Amino acid sequence: MTRSRIAAAAVVLVLAIGVGGYVAYDQVLRGDSIAPLALPTAVPSSDAASGSADPARSSGTDASADPASGSGGDIAGTWTVTTGSQAGYRVREQLANLPAESDAVGRTDQVTGSIAVTTDGTTASVTAATIQVDTTTIASDKPQRDNRLRTEGLQTDSYPTATFTLTQPVAIPAAAISGSSSDVTLVGDLTIHGVTKSVSIPAQAQLMSGTIQVAGSITFPLSDYGMTTPNIGGFIVSIADQGTLEFVVVFARS
Repeated sequence: MTRSRIAAAAVVLVLAIGVGGYVAYDQVLRGDSIAPLALPTAVPSSDAASGSADPARSSGTDASADPASGSGGDIAGTWTVTTGSQAGYRVREQLANLPAESDAVGRTDQVTGSIAVTTDGTTASVTAATIQVDTTTIASDKPQRDNRLRTEGLQTDSYPTATFTLTQPVAIPAAAISGSSSDVTLVGDLTIHGVTKSVSIPAQAQLMSGTIQVAGSITFPLSDYGMTTPNIGGFIVSIADQGTLEFVVVFARS
């Protein structure tokens, strides 16, 4: 084979690899344009719509003088995960050394668990919490991506559950009990991919419509949890070794 033919063959090979990598990226790894999970917004009550809302609620405070009481009374007791809860991942995908146009996002509503709330008459605290996520039901907009995660990355076939267990009580801000989104920090053990790490998760909480609602996220190196980043074509298409766990969990009184 002449030198010119060898050069031409090399060009064709490079183009084939590049096109194949882009097709794999476009069909399997292209990111999703999905906003991060956040607390649900308030739905106006019929009273508010008619202009006869409770003045205490309109001012952002509860009608009760006891900050440990919500609109339904004392909030002490066990609360269980209910409808409206979601959890999932967000990762930045890469084509060669270039950032992807957006993040890849996978989510599930198969979230279970409960929290225990105690009050001392003036303050309320979450003293125990355990949340489980069925990772086998996490889905993105690309079935091909989801299938890869069964045996790569999250390896959901081998590790079907992710768990968070609270290890330190969390004081519930009075503003949260009154219905305003308030910052809290969730300290506990996070288990993903069979690996457990102690973490501090920044989150927001509020009591609204008779439910306790908590939303938050935490970003970490995937390697911290023993995960190898999935890739297609080696260096051509890959994801960064950073992932974000995001969630919104809604609890109803048991």
